[in-house]
Amino acid sequence: MDETVDYAAIAAGLAEIAAEVSVCTACELHKGRTCAVPGEGPVNADIFFIGEAPGRNEDETGRPFVGQAGHLLEDLLEKIGLTRDDVFIGNVVKCRPPQNRDPRPEEIAACSGYLQRQLELLKPKVVATLGRYSMEKFFPGAKITKVHGKAERQGKRVVIPLYHPAYILRNMAAMPDAVRDMQRIPRLLERLEQVLADEAVQGIKPPVPTPEPEAPTGEQLSLL
Repeated sequence: MDETVDYAAIAAGLAEIAAEVSVCTACELHKGRTCAVPGEGPVNADIFFIGEAPGRNEDETGRPFVGQAGHLLEDLLEKIGLTRDDVFIGNVVKCRPPQNRDPRPEEIAACSGYLQRQLELLKPKVVATLGRYSMEKFFPGAKITKVHGKAERQGKRVVIPLYHPAYILRNMAAMPDAVRDMQRIPRLLERLEQVLADEAVQGIKPPVPTPEPEAPTGEQLSLL
């Protein structure tokens, strides 16, 4: 752990967010929840995986990605030498939509402050979006089939859009792409750390995040 970072303050901030989420009534989803799902992971996580919304298993346990999609995510993490205990996992929406329908814009908006605060506390170096709804926050208007696996630097972090594990389970032909996309993450993290270190020595400020509305077909998003 970085001794210059106040991890106790981060833990306290995350706990405060979780407490607020547990009693949140900002949108209609609170009426049908069993448990809110604020997200979980270590306070020193370099990687933040962001999904869309809790499902039935998550609603019952209060933990993100614990159903079949979660098991697949764990399998993909294993391919890069990680477990779920090494990363932070959350969703853009913290309560389960009825019948697992897609989250609505007003529900995403109601939860956006919680997610933003988590990002500000953790300061992850890599944000991996899972599915189109979390991707939309960082790549407005992009299409997941065109930009999955194509990373872009946004400030002091790199964002990489990935297929949602639930989509892969329904479309197993996407599995090879999903594995390749996941395998990019360690290299992205290593490269970003080197670039940030070089910029610190040279006194260069990181670029202001300016995500493009949509990446052209077949083109690589700008990494660093």
